[in-house]
Amino acid sequence: MRVQICAVGRLRKGPERDLYDDYLTRFDRTGRALALGPAQLIEVEDKKGGGMAAEAALLERAMPDGALICTMDERGKVMSSPDFAALLARWRDQGRQDVSFIIGGADGIDPVLRSRADASLSLGKMVWPHMFVRVMLAEQLYRAASILAGGPYHRV
Repeated sequence: MRVQICAVGRLRKGPERDLYDDYLTRFDRTGRALALGPAQLIEVEDKKGGGMAAEAALLERAMPDGALICTMDERGKVMSSPDFAALLARWRDQGRQDVSFIIGGADGIDPVLRSRADASLSLGKMVWPHMFVRVMLAEQLYRAASILAGGPYHRV
């Protein structure tokens, strides 16, 4: 199952980008044997200033046809890492070819796109900068693959 992280804005070089790249590389390496991945970052920018609706249109064009849409949203479901791993495995086992995780910009995700989502996840009750969300999601993808592979990374 291919994974896309579709996000508004650009993750520039620096410590966040280094962490993101490291976790995605680990996910791709660990997930390959589990039919998870590869993962790809797709970044969009609304250069015309059209707001959330324009960002949503760009995000929708970035997703593969038929992809399962999962928004990263403060109103989404909060789950444990093992539950997230089980969710990824369930989507894979249901034959989903693509899952697109959507990360909105500073104002969030357009309500119309949010209503189209198959799932919505939250990284907790606090609001996180969208650049951090990319790193945290990449880490959780790697952690999920490690859990499914029976690796030692996730400790209870």
